[in-house]
Amino acid sequence: MSGKTSRRDFVKAGTAASVVATVPAAAFGQAPTVLVRRATPPVVISSANGHEYRNGGPRTCVEEAFQRIVKGEDVLDSLVAGVGIVELDPDEMFVGYGGLPNADGVVQLDSCCMHGPLKRAGGVACLEGVRTPARVAKAVLDHTDHHLLVGAGAQAFARQMGFTIEADLNTEKSRARWLEWKRRLDPGHWLDPAKRSDAAEAARRTMVADGLLGSSHRWGTINCDGVGPKGEVCGVTTTSGLSFKIPGRVGDSPILGAGLWVDDAVGAAGSTGRGEANLYNLSSHFIVEQMRQGRSPKDAGMDALRRVASNTVEKRLLTPEGHPAFQLVFYAVGKKGEYAGVCMHGKVNGQAEAFAVCTEKGPEILPCEPLFEGNLAE
Repeated sequence: MSGKTSRRDFVKAGTAASVVATVPAAAFGQAPTVLVRRATPPVVISSANGHEYRNGGPRTCVEEAFQRIVKGEDVLDSLVAGVGIVELDPDEMFVGYGGLPNADGVVQLDSCCMHGPLKRAGGVACLEGVRTPARVAKAVLDHTDHHLLVGAGAQAFARQMGFTIEADLNTEKSRARWLEWKRRLDPGHWLDPAKRSDAAEAARRTMVADGLLGSSHRWGTINCDGVGPKGEVCGVTTTSGLSFKIPGRVGDSPILGAGLWVDDAVGAAGSTGRGEANLYNLSSHFIVEQMRQGRSPKDAGMDALRRVASNTVEKRLLTPEGHPAFQLVFYAVGKKGEYAGVCMHGKVNGQAEAFAVCTEKGPEILPCEPLFEGNLAE
């Protein structure tokens, strides 16, 4: 015996302690005694990449966040530490360090976070040179009266807070993908502006078809939300944004109510996928408000997907069947620990959509509930 306590044993012990703590001392020694559990079962939910990457360590994002929560650490601090594993992993090309750059080859990162009990939020957008934008977003929450800092101002703030500013966050892998995209777009990269957007999207699609980009990761992001043992609700979203985006483009991830919304009295919701569609509908806020009215996380998420679908009217954004021609995924968790992952399409190019969760049972990858069954061919 090594004498070490496993994570599962630790969680069980913590759970037992939370039950015993609800029983008056005078009750011991008397029989019969009915134990009533008053604590909320902790839970962490995230996009699937929250249980794919470890950055060389022993735990994934959801495992790290859950372990910290059951140890009694602040829920938002735990979530930020969890997504930091993904942000720092050079093999994850859609979040943080090594994230796919914009059209000029510059990695620009977005993130926001919300602390339910404190009623505070912070975010950054178009941040360059810092590998962990979620930590900078948390610093905005902790040290300023503002909710969102962008561009050079966000970087200056990060420098003032002691973050290391790097000249280039590309890895050899991300730079190689950008150079390939440029080659496919146009050798000179100077197209008629009216044609450039279509050409850029066509280049992305051919790279997906050739296996150089994951079909579900053109808008790669990680959203991670959690509920602590006292019912504390927090969340964080972080991303490198749409691959090869127009410089300065900001999607839904750092925008409160879109990429993330937290209400400590209700729950939290976040998203990955086409940010423009989510921004137009402020879906995360909508989901939490639906949950406030008594809808389950799953039903609230489905309502949000239907709302997005009904507001998608441009022909270029529709399939021949009239459905949105893009993927959008929502992750929602209620204050009592109930959770769900829902998606616009069940599969994209044959790949099923999934999400990650960690509870007392340990970490799992679970299938998302689709609004439209079948496969979206991109």
